[in-house]
Order: sequence, then structure tokens, then C-alpha cells
Amino acid sequence: MLIGIMSDTHDNLPAIRKAVDLFNKSGVDLVVHAGDYVAPFTAGEFSRLKAPLKGVFGNNDGERAGLKNFLGIEDEILELNADGMKMVLIHGTDERIINALARSHLYDILIRGHTHRYEIRECGRTILINPGEVCGYVTGVKSVALLDTKKREVRIVNIDDGTLLGLMSL
Repeated sequence: MLIGIMSDTHDNLPAIRKAVDLFNKSGVDLVVHAGDYVAPFTAGEFSRLKAPLKGVFGNNDGERAGLKNFLGIEDEILELNADGMKMVLIHGTDERIINALARSHLYDILIRGHTHRYEIRECGRTILINPGEVCGYVTGVKSVALLDTKKREVRIVNIDDGTLLGLMSL
């Protein structure tokens, strides 16, 4: 299964469009969003995805009723299973919770956002993935991640030019 991972889109419609195009071109089976969509009007761009979208709320998602209505977002934490891998998705405003989830030995993959900085690292037996920011507002780098559960590989990709920013075999 190929999973597209994104976070921190912050209403940047051109950047969301690029991320959606990359995911569609890559043929992802699922897209997960680790929060901070910000407003429901972004649903138009997300509706172009050729794969289902699952996500969680972030700390800047003020219009939660609209996001729930238009995008189906309901929770602040979401558990997923893909090809025998147990995953948890959370925005990640509290590092104590991130660290506790990583050390819990309950998950193979922990997907988080919030910091706007892309990262792939091992935390014991858990792989932490932060796709960075789609919006590019904080770091200037617009990025997403691709998790291939068959190849057991994670890639971080710059959505502006397609360059590989990070790679880890699981």
C-alpha cells in the first residue's frame, strides 16, 4: 500500500493543489493529513484526490464543524492499520504525548505534524514520520511523505520540484 502523508496545509490552495497532484501522479491508495487544514474551503482541492483522505484536527483548525462536514475530520488522534503495520496519526502539539506514543510499543508508525519540519526517525521500535509543511510558510520548504508499506520505505518529497529530501527503509 502506498500512503501519502501531509500536514500543515494552512489554507495554501496552490500548495495543496501541488500535493494532491503529486499524490495522484504517484498512485497513492490513501492520504493522511496530520492537521492544520485551517478552513473548510480547502475541501475543493482535497476533493481532487483519487484516494480516500483521513485526518486529524490540528491546533489551528478553528472551523471544526465545517472541516467535519466537508472533509470528514472528527478526531485529534486516529489509529490506522495498513499491511499489518499499526499506525497512529496525531497533530503533535504536546511533545510529551508524542514521546509517550513512541515509547508505548503499540505502534509501528507514528505520524505527526505541527513543527513544520520534515523528519523520519526511529524511536525504539516505532518510526516517527513528520512530512513537514505543505504550506511552506515557516521553513520555505513545501513537503509531503510517501510511505510504501510493501517496500517498507518512507520518502520525504519537495512538492515544488519533486526532489527527495529524506529516505528511510523500515
